[in-house]
Amino acid sequence: MRRYFIAGLLVWIPLGITLWVLRLIVVTTDQTLSVMPIAWRPEALFGFPLPGVGLLVTLLVVLLTGFAVANYVGRKLLALGEQLLVHIPVVKSIYGGVKQVSETLFSNEGQAFREAVLVEYPRKGCWTVAFQTGVASGEVAQHLGPDHISVYIPTTPNPTSGFFLIVPRSDVRELKMSVDNALKYVISMGVVAPLEPASPMTEKPSVTELPSR
Repeated sequence: MRRYFIAGLLVWIPLGITLWVLRLIVVTTDQTLSVMPIAWRPEALFGFPLPGVGLLVTLLVVLLTGFAVANYVGRKLLALGEQLLVHIPVVKSIYGGVKQVSETLFSNEGQAFREAVLVEYPRKGCWTVAFQTGVASGEVAQHLGPDHISVYIPTTPNPTSGFFLIVPRSDVRELKMSVDNALKYVISMGVVAPLEPASPMTEKPSVTELPSR
C-alpha cells in the first residue's frame, strides 16, 4: 500500500502545484479587467465571467506595447514619458531601479543569470550553486579590484529569495549545466540531478581555470 500511495503522490503533487500556479496566474491577470469599462467585461457581454480573459488581454497589451516601442515614434514617446517620470521625486527612484533591473534580466545584452557557478558558502569547504549576475565595477572595483564577480545564491526550495555576494573570480567554478537545470537542482534540494554537460564542441568559455591535480 505504501508503494502505491507514494506513486500516487508523485503523480498528483507536481500536477496539483502546476494547476495551483496556473490558477494563481489566471486569477491575478483577470483582475486587470477591473480597469476596463463595465460594458466591455465578459459578465456584461456574455452574462457570466470567463476565466483567462484577463490573461489574454494582458498578453495582448504587452505585445502591442512591445510593437509600439519597437519603432522610432514609439521610442520617442517612451523617452518623453520617462523624462516626465524622472522629475517626480519618489517615482523616479522606484521606476529607475526597477527599469534597470528589468533591462539587466530580460534584455538580450544583459548578462544576469546567464551562467551557473559553484561558490563556497556559507563556509570554507561547503559548496552551493549560484548564478553570476555581473562583474565588479565602479567604486566596488576600486576597493576590491576588477577581478571580482557578483553572484546570486538562491535559497531552497524558494529561489526567489537568496543572498547577493561579491567573490573573487578565482574562487568560482563554472558549471556546464544550463541555468534551467541549475534552478531545478536548487529547487529540488539536489534530488533532481542535472543533465549531462554539453559536448566539448558546445562548451562555454570557462570563468576560471581549475587547478590541476
